[in-house]
Amino acid sequence: MVTYTEKGAYLVGGKDIIEDAAELKAKTGKDVSESEARKNTISWSILEAHNTSGNMEKLQIKFDKLTSHDITFVGIIQTARASGLKKFPIPYVLTNCHNSLCAVGGTINEDDHMFGLSAAKKYGGIYVPPHQAVIHQFAREMLAGCGRMILGSDSHTRYGALGTMAMGEGGPELVKQLLGQTYDINMPGVVGVYLKGEPVPGVGPQDVALAIIGAVFANGYVKNKVMEFVGPGVSKLSADFRIGIDVMTTETTCLSSIWRTDDTIKEFLEIHGRSGDYKELNPGDVAYYDGMITVDLSKVRPMIAMPFHPSNAYTIDDVIMNLGDILDETEKRAKVSLGDKVQYSLRDKVRNGKFYVDQGIIAGCAGGGFENICAAADILKGKYIGSDGFTLSVYPASMPVYMELIKNGCAATILETGSVIKTAFCGPCFGAGDTPANNAFSIRHSTRNFPNREGSKLQNGQISSVALMDARSIAATAANGGELTPATDFDGDYGKYKYHFDSNIYANRVFDSKGVADEKAELVLGPNIKDWPEMGALPENLVLQVVSEIHDPVTTTDELIPSGETSSYRSNPLGLAEFTLSRKDPEYVGRAKEVQKAEKARMAGEHPCEACSWVKGVMNTAKTLTPDADRTNTGFGSTIFAVKPGDGSAREQAASCQKVLGGWANIANEYATKRYRSNLINWGMLPLVIKEGELPFKNLDYIFLPGIRKEVAEKAEIIEAYRVDVEGNKLDRFELRLGDLTDEERQIILDGCLINYNRVD
Repeated sequence: MVTYTEKGAYLVGGKDIIEDAAELKAKTGKDVSESEARKNTISWSILEAHNTSGNMEKLQIKFDKLTSHDITFVGIIQTARASGLKKFPIPYVLTNCHNSLCAVGGTINEDDHMFGLSAAKKYGGIYVPPHQAVIHQFAREMLAGCGRMILGSDSHTRYGALGTMAMGEGGPELVKQLLGQTYDINMPGVVGVYLKGEPVPGVGPQDVALAIIGAVFANGYVKNKVMEFVGPGVSKLSADFRIGIDVMTTETTCLSSIWRTDDTIKEFLEIHGRSGDYKELNPGDVAYYDGMITVDLSKVRPMIAMPFHPSNAYTIDDVIMNLGDILDETEKRAKVSLGDKVQYSLRDKVRNGKFYVDQGIIAGCAGGGFENICAAADILKGKYIGSDGFTLSVYPASMPVYMELIKNGCAATILETGSVIKTAFCGPCFGAGDTPANNAFSIRHSTRNFPNREGSKLQNGQISSVALMDARSIAATAANGGELTPATDFDGDYGKYKYHFDSNIYANRVFDSKGVADEKAELVLGPNIKDWPEMGALPENLVLQVVSEIHDPVTTTDELIPSGETSSYRSNPLGLAEFTLSRKDPEYVGRAKEVQKAEKARMAGEHPCEACSWVKGVMNTAKTLTPDADRTNTGFGSTIFAVKPGDGSAREQAASCQKVLGGWANIANEYATKRYRSNLINWGMLPLVIKEGELPFKNLDYIFLPGIRKEVAEKAEIIEAYRVDVEGNKLDRFELRLGDLTDEERQIILDGCLINYNRVD
């Protein structure tokens, strides 16, 4: 159902895939160079229109609009304020869909909301109150337009189905846009996603998305590239269906996505009162792609992504037919993620040879769309979920969607089953809503099923797990008493539901400054909203201690800084930092703080060796290599080693929390996503890389980087490093690399962080 080419390919007339230039000329008579054909992708045209550098190999992008939610916007605005922000230069939407329950941490969540409202007034933004819409649904309904670019501080910022190239990045990248700076990247590769055929009844967008993720995540086929959806199958999909596939492209680790547009998207924008935002987007007659994925929609069957990653994808039929083998594979994967912290098994979910689940959730930017919920209602009609442990909750993605479900009767149909309908909220996607019981198994039409995304706390012996499924199969499972069931088993009829968008809901509730800033407006600062602590510039030399060593194949941002209840502290850098790596390596925070004592003493003009006993021995050894190394030119900080860190969320806090605790670097074999590496850079941390298989240090070792400031400034390809053992009496040389950095990124690292780089005294 999903295949891909081993190399690049041409797309001719939007229909024919040809894999090399000779074949192209033989079949069509066209002699088009690869470089010229690259310019005929939709992606090229949009990037070119937004590039300010004049060089399509080195892009400097300015976006049309920005969007953030209430886990990220306080830190972004605080960073921009510290850098001299006076007004939002482009439309910036502040939504409140993550901390919207205001259930943890006393007043602090609602304090963040009031800060957001006051910031929208002061700087000229748009404020969407809690429960009105999840961030991405509001953007689809009110912001996206064909040919535009939107930057968001949430990783699932994906509006390609509506003709908008959107990217999810850490907060500092939004700060740059607010300060009139640019998003600097090399021209990304573009991979075509050729859709053909038509989905069979019972197959939904999550099924197609999981099939694609399962095929391309592990091999990095689309990593940091743009996925461009083309082919005749696109026109067989509704707008909601396309949106549901598109939002999940984040889980492939691609940079962004874009789709060709047609009358279906024109109608979507007309329904939302924005017909002027439509234009037809298609690749040119001969377009070259760096790879080509082909998806036969007619062959896709209901899918399930087993714990603990969206790429652990199987057809539901495969799970049912090979239950023992797949449960065994799942438990082996869990062992890698969870270690020996808890005993993890799904065997108790099997009764009489059938697999039973404990909970169903249809929610958020992936599952909470109108068509998903209507289809679920059709499958559930006349059924009851029963009075035992199984529960089903449905979260429409926006209040306009909720209103239409009430008007067309689907809401009543769902409620009659014993299920619950709730307001727009992203909580089930990050472990802060509908947390299941210990050892429970939840099936969710949401975005991620990483460890802890359902609310588990391994340190407290609590574990549950999430599998991703489409709303249709979740409804079929619910209708079948919790027995895992594909929606293709449903033999009833699906209704034809027409969507009507009620714009009055937003007009009466959303604050829109219309871009007018009120400099006299006062920011509302609750007691938990704190400024960023002072951060120093990169010193001439650097001593690092390795304070955590992670050998999992991939480390997610949720493992670096947990989601869930910690989200209440997102506006308090020091408070949030206490949770860093807490569910992966509980000793990290204490170790990092011990190293930081030395740097704090140095910054205060005191002797670091008086703060930390190890400093004298390490420095004596370092002086044998760099005789003039002393506290005036040598800094002290912590680092972690992880094989492949940064998969998942765009939250900058995965990096900033390390920095707040004195982190100066990460060392990795590779970085899972561009956005995590960018977060490290923007917080002044060295994104160091070491070759796979080379690990000349271990946890708690010290690493000396002589002349590191000069190496960064002079663009040294190799970073010279020395291992100093814990007694401080041995030097072992090894090599690190920084990888490609722009001049601006180098200066940010030299200055110590983006705030220092931009600071206006």
